[in-house]
Amino acid sequence: MLKTPSGAGIPDMNFSRIYLNRLQSQPVASDTVVVIDVLRSFTTAAVMLSRGASAIYPVERIASATALLAELPNPLSVGAVGGGDPVPGFDFGNSPSQLLDADLAGRSVVMTTAAGVRGLQRFRHARQLYAASLVCARATAEAIRAAGADEVSFIITGEWVDRDGDEDIACADYIEALLRGEGASPDAFAARVRQSDFGQRFTAGTWPNLPMADLDIAAQPDLFDFALPVIRDGDRMVIRDRRSTPRSAI
Repeated sequence: MLKTPSGAGIPDMNFSRIYLNRLQSQPVASDTVVVIDVLRSFTTAAVMLSRGASAIYPVERIASATALLAELPNPLSVGAVGGGDPVPGFDFGNSPSQLLDADLAGRSVVMTTAAGVRGLQRFRHARQLYAASLVCARATAEAIRAAGADEVSFIITGEWVDRDGDEDIACADYIEALLRGEGASPDAFAARVRQSDFGQRFTAGTWPNLPMADLDIAAQPDLFDFALPVIRDGDRMVIRDRRSTPRSAI
């Protein structure tokens, strides 16, 4: 984990990258942790809040998600297994385009995915914990700046043996540039999402559960003006309602 000294505007803030699938050789982060899953968990989460969901409960295992669904009043279930296929029997897959027109007003959502949710669970004891994606990158930077941080650790969840994870690294680079006060072109980071190994699977059109419409949403920087802070509610984690409207039409 490499520390990088921040710019003059934030002299005490340092940045690091932690790769979720390399955790055997990396230390634990405990200050401000930003778990990034651009394709697609936390793009989907942002869309759900924009559609009126009151709370999202990220749960790592399908069995645990099913148990929580039985405890909550009138919940919805959203989930995907490794590779992006929907969890059988759930209301929705991990697809932002599928949820774009859903009426989620006042509904609680139980969400389980193979990467982003696992990252949140791994760092659940951080002082400040955020879920993040490109669609809410600027809002995430603003929330971190407002809360204050000595160390900001970006958790890259999308790197696998067959994927470079550059969609998540690009998002981390963008948020860091914003925190440093550097002039950063959002379009350059959006292009990296599309050109990443996983982004190209959406473009190829040969993966039925990886629609191009999902990539089109995920590659829109700062689409929403709210962050996704994750808080502890007893023994659960929850992303609370931060409803807003998109900065531009999808």
